Amino acid sequence: MKEENPVTVRTPPGELVLTRIFDAPRALVYKVWTEPKHVAQWFGPREYTNPVCEIDLRVGGKYRYVMRSPEGIDYPVTGVFLEIVENERIVHTDVVEEHPAEWLEFLHQNLKDPENTSTDSKVTVTFEDVGERTKVTIVTGFQSDEVRDVFRKMGMIEGWTQSLEKFEIELKKSKI
Repeated sequence: MKEENPVTVRTPPGELVLTRIFDAPRALVYKVWTEPKHVAQWFGPREYTNPVCEIDLRVGGKYRYVMRSPEGIDYPVTGVFLEIVENERIVHTDVVEEHPAEWLEFLHQNLKDPENTSTDSKVTVTFEDVGERTKVTIVTGFQSDEVRDVFRKMGMIEGWTQSLEKFEIELKKSKI
């Protein structure tokens, strides 16, 4: 059975690009993407929750999400907003240094030079009209292809795909 609206994935040099189209107007998609009460419902892989979801949506503002696994393990993600164009574009840093030690250890074991390799990334999310639907493109920029490939190996594509499935569910429950 073919998936009706799959996530498309591209891997240009140093980047991971995911795209999906949602059957909703851009203003609603942006709202569900940026409001903490919504983000807490969709961010993270299937069966993960977000007991902490703080967003100061302004240039220089910070965010902090804590994804909690079904086993009760917390995976904090933090960052700073670098650019915000309402309903069009959000650029922010993405820092995972507070993830569990075992996760970080596995990540660093898979890098050739973990002492000189940053795992921080820069994320650009764009929102584009496609008729009455909205295309969301998530571009994660890494220090190198090697870092990107380790994140892929650790399930980043699957995690984002599941998040976007949850996002679609939250979107259907929401109104502008």
